[in-house]
Amino acid sequence: MRLKLVPSETNIDFLRLRKPALGLSSILVLASVLLFSMVGLNLGIDFRGGILIEARNTNGPADIADLRSDLGKLGLGDISLQGFGTDTDVLVRVQRQEGDEAAQIAAIKAITDTLGGDYDIRRTEFVGPTVGAELASKGIQAVICALLAIMVYIWFRFEWQFSIAAILALAHDVITTIGLFALTSFEFNLATVAAILTIAGYSINDTVVVFDRVRENLRRYKSYEQPRILNLSLNETLSRTVMTSVTTLLALLAIVLFGGAVLRDFALAMIWGVLIGTYSSIFVAVGMLAFFDLKKHLDEDEDPGAMVEEG
Repeated sequence: MRLKLVPSETNIDFLRLRKPALGLSSILVLASVLLFSMVGLNLGIDFRGGILIEARNTNGPADIADLRSDLGKLGLGDISLQGFGTDTDVLVRVQRQEGDEAAQIAAIKAITDTLGGDYDIRRTEFVGPTVGAELASKGIQAVICALLAIMVYIWFRFEWQFSIAAILALAHDVITTIGLFALTSFEFNLATVAAILTIAGYSINDTVVVFDRVRENLRRYKSYEQPRILNLSLNETLSRTVMTSVTTLLALLAIVLFGGAVLRDFALAMIWGVLIGTYSSIFVAVGMLAFFDLKKHLDEDEDPGAMVEEG
């Protein structure tokens, strides 16, 4: 028996909810900007510099509480410990030490000495402030370039009206995701940048499917009013959108439950991205598209003899 999460013939008036949805989106974006401005992000070592040590207890489960107490006595400043993978593995993050490379090496030695012979040091990394600043700059550039490239793609694939609606929906997704990290104080690192780019890709994939159906229905149902065509397109693609979102969420929930602490923040960001991306494809992208007179533009650019009118 075929699984159906959405009935075959739905007839939801999505555009009736356009104004409340756009109002909610405006509030979310404004709140995200305020949180980013006032609270800021919990930047990881990737961006602010510091020391990262991965260790494994060879005698059994790692005692995070005791390790935190012992390492806190070293006076190295901000120290973060978390388990990941198996219960024998621990990840130690320490803020960058004042001084040159010798100061960082001394801090690493102090940490490894405190861990003792029971712990096998599997990885040691140090990110300097210059590299961290460069990574932050490159991360911002990557997100901006991705959004611009997507906008150009949509412009050539459809029309400029679709491009504007798509980029506004993507900006909405990216800004609210950053707001989520500011609100929850999840660590913001290079993996988070990867999550944001993945969210943008996932969201635009949903949006392109809906836009493609909108364009097809604009050509097919020339006698229909534009709001009716937009609602029809959303209802026709709703089953596919929901099924894709649910299957993606199942995979992400598995990562949250079994992937350990290192992957948890990334997976939670992705879960938010799937939810907000699905919402924005329906209410923000198509909601913004409703402000344009697509039928008039189509009549000017398309060959009327190629159109098929139904119903």
